[in-house]
Amino acid sequence: MSTKPVHYFNRYTSRVENEAIYGERFLRWTYEKPLGKLALHLLAKRAIFSKLYGMLMDRASSRRRIAPFIREYGLNESDFQQPAESFQSFNEFFYRKLKPACRPIHPEAGVAVFPADGRHLAFQDFSKCHGIFAKGQVFTLEELVQDPSLARAYSNGAVLISRLCPVDYHRFHFPAAGVPSKLSMIEGPLQSVNPIALVQTIRILSTNRRCRSELQSSQFGRVLMVEVGATCVGGFSYTYSPGKPVEKGHEKGFFRFGGSLTITLFEQGRMVFDTDVLENSNHLMETYARMGDSVGRCTS
Repeated sequence: MSTKPVHYFNRYTSRVENEAIYGERFLRWTYEKPLGKLALHLLAKRAIFSKLYGMLMDRASSRRRIAPFIREYGLNESDFQQPAESFQSFNEFFYRKLKPACRPIHPEAGVAVFPADGRHLAFQDFSKCHGIFAKGQVFTLEELVQDPSLARAYSNGAVLISRLCPVDYHRFHFPAAGVPSKLSMIEGPLQSVNPIALVQTIRILSTNRRCRSELQSSQFGRVLMVEVGATCVGGFSYTYSPGKPVEKGHEKGFFRFGGSLTITLFEQGRMVFDTDVLENSNHLMETYARMGDSVGRCTS
């Protein structure tokens, strides 16, 4: 079985680091071995599999997983808004809130922030970001959003792909101030969004179950946000009110158990990403950064 590690650049340590992958042996077997691929087709990518797993993570008996998980992945309990022992299930722990001081929001009005903790890729022109996870592979905006006119509006816009791992804070937020639209759910299967899976087919991003909405921002114009589900994600939950103005960093919602991914698109000419994220992305290296930190600035 392949053991090639998944690398990313950590903005805070300025080092290339190896990703600690939850359930790595199962994930590699599923996407790299013939029998695993058969199991994926028959069961793992089916929504019922993730629904049942999510139900297990909602049971009180799942609490026993919390302490070992915190120890194995070195999570800082002092960041949690409530103590670990107070969670009634693993899922409650998984989508935990953090103390606001742990994720300060960049105060400058013309600066957009990362919408989630995770490993990020950024490209100034969506039409040129071929081969993100596998050479020559690409997914189309029309496939992603299932709306031709919406796809045309962002076809040459800047795109940020934010991949959340199970060890990450799993609430996602608005990258800028503005007025958010209602949600549009697009049904699909639930496959892993880890690079181990994405190197097999990047189209996972445009076929998995996903939800899209737009943010109308005075600084950044129209901003398209897409939340993408993944294997064992028990569902998306949204905490914002469509049509009600939000501040930058306002919580939009959270993912239940499992790795997940968000895609944020800006209209052409409205956004310039930070240099470190762009340079790493040009070398197809994800950058680890936290929600609330600067991702780029508006051009006006």
